[in-house]
Amino acid sequence: MGHLGQLAFTTQAFHEGKKSLVSSTPMNNPAPKPSPMNLVYVFADQWRAQAVGYAGDPNVQTPFLDALAKESLRFRCAVANVPVCCPSRATLLTGKMPHEHGVFLNDVRLRDANDSLGHRLNRLGYHTAWIGKWHLNGHGRSRPIASQYQQGFQHFVARECNHHYWNALYFEGPDQRSGTWTDYEPEAQTRQACDYLRQRADARQPFALFLSWAPPHDPYGTAPDRFRSMYDPQAIQLRDNVPSEHAQKTRNDLAGYYAHCSALDAQIGELLRTIDDAGLAGNTAFIFTSDHGDMLDSQGGRNKQQPWDESVLVPMLARIPGEASRDMTQPFGTVDTADALIALASGVEPRWQRPASLIASYAPFGQWDRRVGGRAYRGVRTEQHTYVRDLNGPWLLFDNHEDPYQLRNRIADRRLRENLENLLRTELDAVGDPFEPAEVLIQRWGYSVNEHGTVPFEW
Repeated sequence: MGHLGQLAFTTQAFHEGKKSLVSSTPMNNPAPKPSPMNLVYVFADQWRAQAVGYAGDPNVQTPFLDALAKESLRFRCAVANVPVCCPSRATLLTGKMPHEHGVFLNDVRLRDANDSLGHRLNRLGYHTAWIGKWHLNGHGRSRPIASQYQQGFQHFVARECNHHYWNALYFEGPDQRSGTWTDYEPEAQTRQACDYLRQRADARQPFALFLSWAPPHDPYGTAPDRFRSMYDPQAIQLRDNVPSEHAQKTRNDLAGYYAHCSALDAQIGELLRTIDDAGLAGNTAFIFTSDHGDMLDSQGGRNKQQPWDESVLVPMLARIPGEASRDMTQPFGTVDTADALIALASGVEPRWQRPASLIASYAPFGQWDRRVGGRAYRGVRTEQHTYVRDLNGPWLLFDNHEDPYQLRNRIADRRLRENLENLLRTELDAVGDPFEPAEVLIQRWGYSVNEHGTVPFEW
């Protein structure tokens, strides 16, 4: 029995070998075409890379993810290129950075396009589904999302944005009829996802299911009681970069944060059990990740947008038929995900790793606006280093191997800084980003912001 089988479900053997678009078989005697691979992409909101058992966190209990990690590609440097909600989600769906797709603030609409990930998968013959948090409509967080703004997803059960995780409103289908997730929101969403998996199990058409959970995003203390009871705040071990004056508050927040993580981990178990029971494991790629991380008082910071690892690094596991489990140490960014999924859907080997991944804040807002130290920046995260500059010049440089808590800024190391600056320039040139001030971008895209740099929204 495999590692996952020890946790109440079995995993079918993976198909051997990889598919290829190139065949040496003569055209008059073609080999049977392999079935396209199903895709299940599950992502949380604000789950930082450190907060899983398999990554060595001494506090959190994530037995299903820990077992899944033993059968998966384990991305040790998965990067949220723009570590805040709407920009990250738009980057996921478009495979472009925000200066191209325009979503560099929260609560603005991803402009209409026919090349989003949903549309691209549809053109490859996939049935596409999205369940959970959307946050790409920009027309009120509790309003229906018209079918023309659903970015091509054919089965659409979603709420624009919600962080009140009990008895939550949602809308379904092209006519956006309303319903209620009556219990803990991720559990109800997972049940709907499992129903979808069972319905598609015997279909000849391949499917791509995206399940988007809103936790462990704050409020931290709202997970089900059975998971909250697992964590004693006084027993929480803090990261070395949490200032002592924050210690008690951080422990209290982390206890609730970890409770959400454990609650979501249990839902990972439900999904994998359903995939197994439905006979889908042998031809279904299962990916777990997050849209960005959470500072949780590391460096004295809160939430996201910031360039430190707690904000920009996310957990990522990919269990793929035919792929041996192993560590993936080079960076892989949100911006790379769409093309990687399209490659899997097309039967070719994805480009999973690259020497560097961009990290960026285009227009800091809200909890990290300029009045509290927020600043626009561009940077690179490599396997070893983090280098960041703002509009005034070089700002941060860390050797993450020698200094994993990023406590020693090495920006004065001229040789290293210049090498990383050249790498950053190459990456920016490749995506056509001139690194313009926030005001220029806001004016170009026609957004109105308040004194916090935030686009006003209605709940």
